[in-house]
Amino acid sequence: MMSAFTNNAHRALLLGIRAARQPSLTRSVLCSRTYAASTRTWTPKTSTPSSSPPKVAKATASTSVGGADITENLSTSGEIDVSGTMNGSIPLETVPSSASLSSPFPGDFTTAGDVGSTDWSTSYHGLSTQAFSKDIANMLLAPVDDMDIEMKPDGLIYLPEIKYRRVLNKAFGPGGWGLAPRSETNVGPKVVSREYALVCQGRLVAVARGEQEYFDPSNIPTATEGCKSNALMRCCKDLGIASELWDPRFIREFKAKYCVEVFAEHVPTKKKKKLWRRKDQPKFDYPWKE
Repeated sequence: MMSAFTNNAHRALLLGIRAARQPSLTRSVLCSRTYAASTRTWTPKTSTPSSSPPKVAKATASTSVGGADITENLSTSGEIDVSGTMNGSIPLETVPSSASLSSPFPGDFTTAGDVGSTDWSTSYHGLSTQAFSKDIANMLLAPVDDMDIEMKPDGLIYLPEIKYRRVLNKAFGPGGWGLAPRSETNVGPKVVSREYALVCQGRLVAVARGEQEYFDPSNIPTATEGCKSNALMRCCKDLGIASELWDPRFIREFKAKYCVEVFAEHVPTKKKKKLWRRKDQPKFDYPWKE
């Protein structure tokens, strides 16, 4: 009897020691949380919108508590549509390439870089390198209209400088030609002069010195502009514009057909003098009076 009691006590002691070594049943269960790495796929946007825009997968997290798995959804609004934020972010090209642009005027134009790099005050770039096209030549060499020709009282016939500019604009287009100064403005006691170069389509065409008289220092700016127009008229001779005006035979025939020489009296001094005018122009009135 005594031995049985001793064996039971010994067994109970062993069970108590073993229970002390094991974790307590009342201890709280440890929680472990693992996260699944989110995966994201993205397709570069092309000029043609895709029928099925790329979307980003939802990120999830799983928690294990006491052997039970709990999955948490970290996305609050479902899958994210990336195409909505990308629409319109890559604008399409709206400006046409310069290769598709063409000039409405005949002939080939040089680039601005070639023209801008030339010092026209000393250069003879492009002089007589190539003839202009047939269309341009026909415009430049067209016969002058008799109704455009004017006459000075001293009998000199001329074409107003605006007529030369219109011919150049018609042949080369506005901006396709220009006058480049080749010297400083020379202001004399009565005359202003300056040398200019006529450049057409990036090529030197002619060089001439223009001049203009003035009678008062306050008129020097106006005389400078007249000097430029006179140089333009002289440069246009090399292009054949209104070349008839330098032909003696044409001058004689024109004056006989369209002009008349009359006696006129200078009103303040009563001095008489022969003057020329076109027949279709009114008579002299002042200071010379027929």
